[in-house]
Amino acid sequence: MKFYTVTIVLLLGLLTGCSNFGDKYIEYQLETPKQFAVLNATGYAPINAQPGNNKTEKMLNAIQASKLAAYRELTEQVHGQQVSGQSSVSELAISDSSFKTSVAGLIRGARVVQSYPVNEDIYATELELDFKVVYQLYQSSAMPRRVIKN
Repeated sequence: MKFYTVTIVLLLGLLTGCSNFGDKYIEYQLETPKQFAVLNATGYAPINAQPGNNKTEKMLNAIQASKLAAYRELTEQVHGQQVSGQSSVSELAISDSSFKTSVAGLIRGARVVQSYPVNEDIYATELELDFKVVYQLYQSSAMPRRVIKN
């Protein structure tokens, strides 16, 4: 009988000790990093290969294409690049081999540093992504969160 009484008292003590977990108030605060990275990317586009009825239209399309190429390079730096490959073997020899890459991500806060023709047929756009700006954008869009006692 004593054994059962001791067991019940211990179980009640454990259950009572567990009930205090809901009484805690936790508040999280973001810490500002001491140093922020700055990434640079350059995109290139051929002018004469662009669709357009005249040189001006081709130039405008090349400007846009070079900017998109620079954004793709920035996305690769921030989020990485996914590479997948496949090989087929037939009679102990590779019969087919292929691979493909893809990039996906969201870039906010990048700015155009320069946009210029490299020569008569190539246009370039340089972008910069300062993570201090990205951090400020995140802080302005993220609402403060707190764990509140119900």
